[in-house]
Amino acid sequence: MRPLIAGNWKMHGSLTEAASLAEAVQAGAGGAAELLVCPPFPYLVPVAGKLSGGAVALGGQDCHAAAKGAHTGDVAAPMLRDVGARYVILGHSERRANHAETDAAVRAKAEAALAAGLVPIVCVGESEAERLAAQAEPVVTGQLDGSLPDGFAAAGGVVAYEPVWAIGTGRTPTEAEIAAIHAAIRANLKTRFGAAGGGLRILYGGSVKPANAKAILALPDVDGALVGGASLVAADFLAIAAGVPATA
Repeated sequence: MRPLIAGNWKMHGSLTEAASLAEAVQAGAGGAAELLVCPPFPYLVPVAGKLSGGAVALGGQDCHAAAKGAHTGDVAAPMLRDVGARYVILGHSERRANHAETDAAVRAKAEAALAAGLVPIVCVGESEAERLAAQAEPVVTGQLDGSLPDGFAAAGGVVAYEPVWAIGTGRTPTEAEIAAIHAAIRANLKTRFGAAGGGLRILYGGSVKPANAKAILALPDVDGALVGGASLVAADFLAIAAGVPATA
C-alpha cells in the first residue's frame, strides 16, 4: 500500500497563506508517499485550484451525517466531493471533545462520506489518564468498533491513531508504544474485515515532525502520518513525507 501523509491545517491561516502553502506543497510533491492537505472549509475551493492537475489530494476536516438539509453551519459530504475533495477527516479528538461527538456520530458521518464517494480518515486515540490506567488498547479498539461502518474496508478507509495527550504538545509515545497500538488496530481491522483489514492504511498522528518522522514511519503497521502543526510549514511537511521508506 502507498503510505499517506495527510496535513490537517485545522483552523489556521488566511486565504493568502493557504494558497501559498498549497502551491509550495504541490511544487515539492513526489517520492514514495501520497500527499493530502485538509484546509479549513472556506479555503477548499481556492486550494483545490492550486492543486488542480497535480499529485496532492484535497480533503475536508469534517462532514455532516446528512447529505443535505437544515443544518446551519455544517457541511455535507457531497459538497466536499463537489469541490474536489477525495478524503475527509472524521472523529478527530478535538471534535470528539469540543463537539461531544460519540462513536455513533462518527460512524454516521463515515457512512455519509462513503455514500458521497469520499474516503474517510477515522481518528482514534486515548487520553493520558486512559494510558496511565493501562486502557489505551481497549479504548482505541472500542472506538474502532463503534466508529467504523461496515463498508469502510471495501472503500479503502483510513484509520488515524492519535494519542490525545500527544496532539500539539510536542510529546510523543515511545516507538514501542506506537507499534503496540498500531498492531492492536491492525488485529482489530483483520478481525472485523478479514483480509481486507490487512490492507488498510493506519496513520500515526500526534506531534509528528521532521525530527521523529523517519523513525515512526519505519515502524510496522505505520502506513503514514496525520500531521497537524508541522503541516502548516511546507518544508516541514515535505520533510516528513521524505521520511517514508523508499520501499514502502
